[in-house]
Amino acid sequence: MAVDPVDLGFRPFQLAELRTDRDGFKRSIATKLAYSIGKDPQTATRYDWYCALCLVLRDRLLSRWHDTQDRIRRNGSRRVVYLSLEFLTGRGMTNAAVNLDLDHELRDLIKEVGDSLEDVAMLEGDAGLGNGGLGRLAACFLDSMATLDLAGFGYGIRYDYGLFKQEIGPDGEQIERPNRWLTRRNLWEIKREDIRYRVPIGGHCIAYRDESGDVRYEWRDAQVVEAVAYDTPIPGNNGRTVNHLRLWGARDEKEIDLDRFNRGDFSGALAGKCGAESISYVLYPEDSTEEGKLLRIKQEYFFCSASLQDVLREHLETGFALEQLPEKVTIQLNDTHPALAIPELMRLMCDEHGMAWRQAWELTRRTFNYTNHTLLPEALETWPVRLLERVVPRHLEIIYGINRDFLDQVNQRYPHDGERRRRMSLIDESGTDGRQVRMAWLAAVGSGRVNGVAELHSGLMRQTIFRDFDEFYPDKFVNVTNGVTPRRWLKVANPGLTALITDRIGRDWENCLERLRLVEELTGDEEFVARFAAVKSENKRRLADIIQHETGILVDTESLFDVQIKRIHEYKRQMLNLLHVVTRYNRIRENPDAGWVPRTVIISGKAAAGYHVAKSIVQLVNNVASVINHDTRTSHLLKLVFLPNYNVSRAETIIPAADLSEQISTAGMEASGTGNMKLALNGALTIGTLDGANVEILEEVGEDNIFIFGLTADQARQRRAEGYYPIEILRGNPELATVLQDIGGGAFSPGDLRRFTPLVDRLLNDGEHFLVLADYLAYVDAQTRVDEAFGRPEEWTRKAIVNTARIGKFSSDRAVRDYAENIWNIQPIG
Repeated sequence: MAVDPVDLGFRPFQLAELRTDRDGFKRSIATKLAYSIGKDPQTATRYDWYCALCLVLRDRLLSRWHDTQDRIRRNGSRRVVYLSLEFLTGRGMTNAAVNLDLDHELRDLIKEVGDSLEDVAMLEGDAGLGNGGLGRLAACFLDSMATLDLAGFGYGIRYDYGLFKQEIGPDGEQIERPNRWLTRRNLWEIKREDIRYRVPIGGHCIAYRDESGDVRYEWRDAQVVEAVAYDTPIPGNNGRTVNHLRLWGARDEKEIDLDRFNRGDFSGALAGKCGAESISYVLYPEDSTEEGKLLRIKQEYFFCSASLQDVLREHLETGFALEQLPEKVTIQLNDTHPALAIPELMRLMCDEHGMAWRQAWELTRRTFNYTNHTLLPEALETWPVRLLERVVPRHLEIIYGINRDFLDQVNQRYPHDGERRRRMSLIDESGTDGRQVRMAWLAAVGSGRVNGVAELHSGLMRQTIFRDFDEFYPDKFVNVTNGVTPRRWLKVANPGLTALITDRIGRDWENCLERLRLVEELTGDEEFVARFAAVKSENKRRLADIIQHETGILVDTESLFDVQIKRIHEYKRQMLNLLHVVTRYNRIRENPDAGWVPRTVIISGKAAAGYHVAKSIVQLVNNVASVINHDTRTSHLLKLVFLPNYNVSRAETIIPAADLSEQISTAGMEASGTGNMKLALNGALTIGTLDGANVEILEEVGEDNIFIFGLTADQARQRRAEGYYPIEILRGNPELATVLQDIGGGAFSPGDLRRFTPLVDRLLNDGEHFLVLADYLAYVDAQTRVDEAFGRPEEWTRKAIVNTARIGKFSSDRAVRDYAENIWNIQPIG
């Protein structure tokens, strides 16, 4: 535009123009109803009110977003770019209201029209942008970056269907349905029609010499997929900073082959469109097939390419030179999924901007950092060379070049050590599926810092999978223990406990969770202890209503709510939990008058569609529940509930109601965990192994306020090394033998007596990797200690208060400050 719009009277948006008092809100809501929704207050439905409220809140977020963008430009702030395949943001309305400090006003306004904030908020479905802890952590970090006034922006994929909606079939089996989370308009996102990037896929590359004699590369005959940007504002708490999450939708650049369509080849005319758009259809397409693997690679490259093109455009348009990129931008790789961003940045700088290889590589290594989230070999991504060649041929050439230069350095440091070169090579020559690119190795070599996510995990990471790299790069590997946002996981999830804490210690704790230590001083205050217990009881009643509504199971709110909520996986050991449930069931039947503490065991989580063992575990949970819950001799003392379709909103209901937090993974296998932190923050006591962040939680809450059992990580390694034979444990424990016979022999699956025999056989295999039976006896004994403690209600409540009070270290604000100071070298916007 030739004329400055400001000179014509178009002034930048100011927050003061958007009133937040009661009358201002009413006027804004009425305006949205009339002119955005097309309704008046007399004819508006609950959903209409929800839409109006969301738009009113979004306006206020965008006002602060404009101010944030202006401050970043004026101050030349360094930006954090957070690349992640998952962002589990949950519902937007309650989070926006809480972070804008408008939840009380909204609650009162909604009450005036005869409704409640909670009921209206339930009209919003969870964004289908993630699966597990990876996505929940990413969402927490975005919240904390905004709260800490950091210029931090997330980049990912706008999945049309997300992972899947989990339903339970007539035989207790998991059924995957499309997660149609975008059926209704997503009121929080803004489609940026002007922000589009061309992403080439497939084809081949040729090398040629330019006029100066330098070797250049041209990517030919590729399908061009168009990436379209959708922005969601991310507010900080009680501050003016609002950042954004930018997600990419995939579109075919050509849209339709009109000639083929006119010839009657309708499906052929749309083949390119369907192929392109499938990239952003579903999170984690099942990759046991060749086509599934290809789609996963396309997804990972697609969002990396679009994100980096966007980063470079903004960087250059701001007036900075390409050589200044590491000073103005730091890019965090959330696991290995975005590792292709490293060769993509090299491609963009070398091929698109004409930069020399060595300079581009130096800038790349100074720009990227990588967070490792797992030590499990099967979770460390490797991609067959032949597939990368089909999807990203130029990137494969770049990876070869990176590897060649890196191995030359290794050879200089360790001459004649061919075995070390083989171990450290980015290319695994020994793969059963041909040559493989080790994506974790690529991420480690191409990053300035590599961090684990708990002290135990980071130590094991340096000692095991990255041992050679830690020796080669002695200052590269660091630890940043994970954290969770107290805004989402206390203020939104548990308003009753939030109000109680704020009433006694003020509001400073919201952005400084360490101040919860003041709550510990109230363990001797009988009124506070009673109110804390009353909040927990109300949360349990709310969860019990949901359980009855969704499963038909009536649970006792006075019973101990024993909760295990996480992805279904063998290493997370839902099987160990089930062994205790069956053991307890058998013991109650044998001696029903033994003074049992009533218990409700609640399990929730999804099994990956192609992970058949995990899906069998889901079915076993439901089959055991069907028997136990209908046994009139025991059902008043023991219930087992599987709540399907676990997501953020479900977690917000379960976590505040939990008495006991199950964190029972095999020691040395859980990188950190964040559910353990959320549950402790809400006053649940942990029963767990010394794994992941459990180690640090023990240090904070003290051994009197946690139930630790089982092998340590060192002991688990030693047990495997010495030879682990589960059958020997079985021979020495008749009670355990009975439990396994019940499960494997069909006591819980009378219609299919051998349904769970493979699960039992798996537990009894020599060398069973997850050491389930090795920890069984210690786990059952720990559960006995839980019963004893819960039998003293006031003492239990005081322990719960201590857990809440001492969990301040595990705020994502602290974690993000650690990143900012030790990895990102970034200051507040100001």
